[in-house]
Amino acid sequence: MDEGGTPLLPDSLIYQIFLSLGPADVLAAGLVCRRWQAVSRDEFLWREQFYRYYQVARDVPRHPAATSWYEEFRRLYDTVPCVEVQTLKEHTDQVLHLSFSHSGYQFASCSKDCTVKIWSNDLTISLLHSADMRPYNWSYTQFSQFNQDDSLLLASGVFLGPHNSSSGEIAVISLDNFALLSRVRNKPYDVFGCWLTETSLISGNLHRIGDITSCSVLWLNNAFQVRARVPPAAAPSLAWCPPAVSHPQDVESENVNVVKRLFKIQNLNASTIRTVMVADCSRFDSPDLLLDASGPPGRVFDLGSDSEDEAAGLGPGPAPARTKEGLRRFLDGLLDGRAQSQLSEHALETRVAELLAQGRTKPPEHSMADARKLLIFTTGCLTYSPHQIGIKQILPHQMTTAGPVLGEGRGSDAFFDALDHVIDVHGHIIGMGLSPDNRYLYVNSRAWPSGSVVADPMQPPPIAEEIDLLVFDLKTMREVKRALRAHRAYTPNDECFFIFLDVSRDFVASGAEDRHGYIWDRHYNICLAKLRHQDVVNSVVFSPQEQELLLTASDDATIKAWRSPRTVRIHQAPRPRPHPFLSWFASQRR
Repeated sequence: MDEGGTPLLPDSLIYQIFLSLGPADVLAAGLVCRRWQAVSRDEFLWREQFYRYYQVARDVPRHPAATSWYEEFRRLYDTVPCVEVQTLKEHTDQVLHLSFSHSGYQFASCSKDCTVKIWSNDLTISLLHSADMRPYNWSYTQFSQFNQDDSLLLASGVFLGPHNSSSGEIAVISLDNFALLSRVRNKPYDVFGCWLTETSLISGNLHRIGDITSCSVLWLNNAFQVRARVPPAAAPSLAWCPPAVSHPQDVESENVNVVKRLFKIQNLNASTIRTVMVADCSRFDSPDLLLDASGPPGRVFDLGSDSEDEAAGLGPGPAPARTKEGLRRFLDGLLDGRAQSQLSEHALETRVAELLAQGRTKPPEHSMADARKLLIFTTGCLTYSPHQIGIKQILPHQMTTAGPVLGEGRGSDAFFDALDHVIDVHGHIIGMGLSPDNRYLYVNSRAWPSGSVVADPMQPPPIAEEIDLLVFDLKTMREVKRALRAHRAYTPNDECFFIFLDVSRDFVASGAEDRHGYIWDRHYNICLAKLRHQDVVNSVVFSPQEQELLLTASDDATIKAWRSPRTVRIHQAPRPRPHPFLSWFASQRR
């Protein structure tokens, strides 16, 4: 009994009672008196509340940066950008992609309405500029990226060429005066393109070799127009050297982009290189969040070799001389009728292409210590659907357009470049994104059925409706974490489209075809929020300076801005209010 005759409960009994309450009730009970408040902040109590409420596996430790279980619970509930604060309706068709400037002051959007819009990211978002790309024969815009100092914007789109042929094109826009500085052809259009340095960008071109065999060439382009150093006629026979023109018909302009070939890579079984991006290796040793590997080693295969014989090809195999001799005998036997191939026409073409490449492929340059950046892209070896991630190191001497330009230095054209690493996800890749520290690669994939075999490259296996979000450590080349699941897609293999995801310091977000965006916590691997639209969510992006702000873009022609409950209170509250977390929690109880 206390002095007033009220019976006192021991703290241990209060603790047991509080264990049976939900988080909001625990906080409310803590307002009754000081003793109850002390028990309501007990670390063991909030540890139990955390694991129970968020359904986190008990073997997952607390975030290493967390100061207490109570504060960690509050972080996940109060700092996730899940409150819709603004809907932008300036686009008139499906919005396909969003990108933030590195400063976070601006962002860009691309749409089926064929415009690139640039926005000012103030407390209330406003439109700064809209560039209509239809005068340049574009059918729609699909991707954008700011360069490192936010002075230039790369915008990628689908370009309608002669006889209505569909290709891609990249435009470079100045952010000082929104002038169009240059245009670069990009084939196929879903290469997208990306910045390598502040003033140079990567584009692609595709050359057909056979019915299902091709060659992808990746070019390094200067972002600005320059006077051509050699006539366009002297360009390499396998390269399309794009004029940087101000009008789509001015194809004979003497102002061209300075270009330099980065890599030439063989494609088998109707596959192509798509979705190029660059990771900065210098940031790997200071990760924002260190993820631990779980389970068996990931699906990563190192195609490099210390063997001089093996290094000559795309993998273990005969030396060039033996390869050529074996191929000659194989083909001679077929032509003379001495041998009869049991392979289909497509399989035979692939076999011949593989044998030829083994003798005409430059080995990887084993100098990862010198590599400043990694080129990452989707590819494949079994079918046209992108089921592998190719990784190629970019060495210092390759990061400039200085040196042989256009038709100069054609001596190495007889060779393909070997990849340094290949990650096979055994499914259709529909999205990729890098963590802010560039160390972790997040991949949206729709899995093939277990044990499926690709018998015909033009008939890939069916794909799952459930999207797996896979995580790969680019420093160790291993898969880490278990796959995140919650979002879905429904289109079949031949109609799949890219769903752009994004990663912040603590969170990862993705769109989905089920009319929602999703947010997960990177450390705990749990889904924290579903963000509703009226149609497919194509792209999500966090502000690089404020992870409590997220933008989502949808086929419903809108862009939505989402802020965290904490940020909303700060912006809306006229004066400080006591216990804001408790009051918000109680009103939003799930």
